[in-house]
Amino acid sequence: MLFNNLKIAWRTLVKNKFFSVLNILGLAIGMACFLLIALYVTDELSYDRFHKKADRIYRINSDILFGGNSMSLAVTSDMMGSTIKKDYPEVEEFTRVYNSNGSRLVKKGNDFLQELGVAYADSTFFDIFSYEPVAGDLHTALNEPNTVVISESAAMKYFSSLDVVGKNLETDDNNGTIYKVTAVIRDMPKRSHFRFDFIFSMDNLNYGFGDFLSHNFATFLLLKPGSSAASLEKKFPEYVNRYIFPMLQQTMQVKTIADLEKSGSKLEYSLMPLTDIHLHSARVAELGINSDIRYVYIFLAVAVFILLIACINFMNLSTARSANRAREVGIRKVLGTTYHTLIRQFLTESTLISFLSLLIAIVIAALVLPLFNDIAGKEISLANFFQPLFLVSMLALPFVIGLLAGTYPAFFLSSFKPITVLKGKLSGGAKKSNLRSTLVVLQFSMAIILIVGTIVVYRQLAYIQQKKLGFSKEQVMVINNTQVMGDGTRAFKNELLRLPGVKAVSSGGYLPVAGSSRNDNTFSKEAVMDMKNGFNMQVWGVDENYIPLLGMEIKQGRNFSKEFVSDSMAIIINETTADMLGYDDPVGKKIYKSQSNSQAEMLAYTIIGVVKNFHFESLKQKIGPLCMRLRNADWSIAVKMDATNVQNLVKQVEQKYAAHAAGFPFGYSFLDASFNNMYKAESKAGKLAFSFAVLAILIACLGLFGLAAYMAEQRNKEIGVRKVLGASVNQIMVLLSMDFLKLVAISACLAFPLSWIVMNKWLEDFAFRINIGWWVFLVAGLLAALIALVTVGFQALKAALNNPVKSIRTE
Repeated sequence: MLFNNLKIAWRTLVKNKFFSVLNILGLAIGMACFLLIALYVTDELSYDRFHKKADRIYRINSDILFGGNSMSLAVTSDMMGSTIKKDYPEVEEFTRVYNSNGSRLVKKGNDFLQELGVAYADSTFFDIFSYEPVAGDLHTALNEPNTVVISESAAMKYFSSLDVVGKNLETDDNNGTIYKVTAVIRDMPKRSHFRFDFIFSMDNLNYGFGDFLSHNFATFLLLKPGSSAASLEKKFPEYVNRYIFPMLQQTMQVKTIADLEKSGSKLEYSLMPLTDIHLHSARVAELGINSDIRYVYIFLAVAVFILLIACINFMNLSTARSANRAREVGIRKVLGTTYHTLIRQFLTESTLISFLSLLIAIVIAALVLPLFNDIAGKEISLANFFQPLFLVSMLALPFVIGLLAGTYPAFFLSSFKPITVLKGKLSGGAKKSNLRSTLVVLQFSMAIILIVGTIVVYRQLAYIQQKKLGFSKEQVMVINNTQVMGDGTRAFKNELLRLPGVKAVSSGGYLPVAGSSRNDNTFSKEAVMDMKNGFNMQVWGVDENYIPLLGMEIKQGRNFSKEFVSDSMAIIINETTADMLGYDDPVGKKIYKSQSNSQAEMLAYTIIGVVKNFHFESLKQKIGPLCMRLRNADWSIAVKMDATNVQNLVKQVEQKYAAHAAGFPFGYSFLDASFNNMYKAESKAGKLAFSFAVLAILIACLGLFGLAAYMAEQRNKEIGVRKVLGASVNQIMVLLSMDFLKLVAISACLAFPLSWIVMNKWLEDFAFRINIGWWVFLVAGLLAALIALVTVGFQALKAALNNPVKSIRTE
């Protein structure tokens, strides 16, 4: 029976080649999109799940609200992990990870190379996280100072061998520390929210922030089997009360926790599952660049939309051709074929089409996978198609699509009464169908939503590029690792200033882009700090050339100057800080900072200027309080250059760098490129949204093209009669096109409010955002109408140009 059904299905496909090709091609494109998005989603959801104890690993998050300024941190104090483990039995082990800038200079031969995947970690790091050892004992590898664990890639890069345990590596820290390689691991999997090639012993990290109030370490806890993370979280207020509150009493003059809460301030800790970090965390001081679960939801919705559009095509074409199949159904019923047998036959046809579509879809997906990886920023390989779970799901897809797309046509075609169809009374049944109209409306509603979404994403990205940021990011070159020059940094800067084309040079360790250095401190308006006058803000060390180099505007007061010795204890604040302080003219006023968490050692800083607000973080965030101090942040240098001959100027700068830092790598970037990098996820989302919107429209047009062709065929005699009676070609085209344009108009009315809701929700991520104007919906609607008109118009023109005599005679 199955073989017979397949044979009949194949003959039907071959007999109706045009409609079969449209069905198979539409489904194939839809399935290919679905497969690619499914691979993307599977990849995103798999992060950090390779760790054997992943279900018991949690990171401690910190949320601080103080003085009207809030911070959501992915780090805690250096003492919190050990304290939590000591006091609370739920914790089996803890480890800390530190990477302030994630880079280090490592010596190879006579030269230093810059390594970006660098971190310091406790000896317990490998007791919590699961990595495959190549050589050495991971459980003891970081027990001693001056030890390092490296990846196999690093081992091959520096030693051309994996047998490197016991060998030494020299770094630039502390005038050239020698580290002994104690273990080698396989390269960390790509699906990890952090990836390091060098993990140094935490014992070598020299830091001056060893208290409960300084937050600088990513702290991970391994809970004991059966322990509840929620139960442990409830104990964190007790931790705050026992260890942090006494320090607040010393520095803030606060008496009770209730006083702290009444002032509107808070210090809260929470646990985040390791496997949630990649998609659910966008905090300050993340160990890597994370994604966003909302993009997973969006692309899942897009995948379903495209697949539904393809299925709707199948249903529309199948039911539209019902008159052609009616006589077949009538004869088979007269010959004794049962209702259920006919249903099985038609479902077999739809499943066969789905299988043929799947084969083509796999080929399409494989061919476009490199392009998809490039747009999505992924490294998905063909091997992912053959992962057991994905393979089973992929093979099940034709059966699901066959049932989804074929069920209604199967029941619809099988329900014809043999007497009615054999008398020829069903000939008009295919011309109009409320269900078919509904399906076209749904199809174009989805397409219009994708069009609106694409327009909004690209407009927001354009807004980010064009918005006045409060500083100039163009033609600013940032040279890295300039601290290796030591006292020669000043001479290097002077030589750069003498180069033709260099306009200004400044120490630029703190830059208004994500990933730059960050330093948060607590200040107060009065010499005695309390909960009312205290506040947090970022402190940037800059030189006197920094503000003019970046084109920032001094709104009140003046810039730093070498002529004023007192500027060593002066600060320049931004407008947000001025508003927070409540001074109409803050110039000359003092603010105070504790030198060592003690009221007895408060340092007074004089405000000499107010800089106009500038965006020093992502436009997703409001502009927070910030101040600048006169200090040399000499680990990088910013160079403002002329745009006439940038490449030649970069070569000259490199030559000067080589003369002052022989053996050290010359690394640089441009500030505008670093700024654009902050919105890489949005840019990728925009490109993917555009690509899938085009494909969705293409699939919809394939169905509309086939439907219009069949409708024109069914109305062939009517068109001939109208032309004989004097109807023009234009009138015939309008007649055939109008029905479809009405459906597109209804689609637009349904899609507009839904797309407005969805895109406004997406824009909520941005503190600075566009407004979705009415013209966006007008453009999307007109574009959809134009696409439908062109698609239908071709068939309408073809039908209108037919010889009416021939149409009437052959009908």
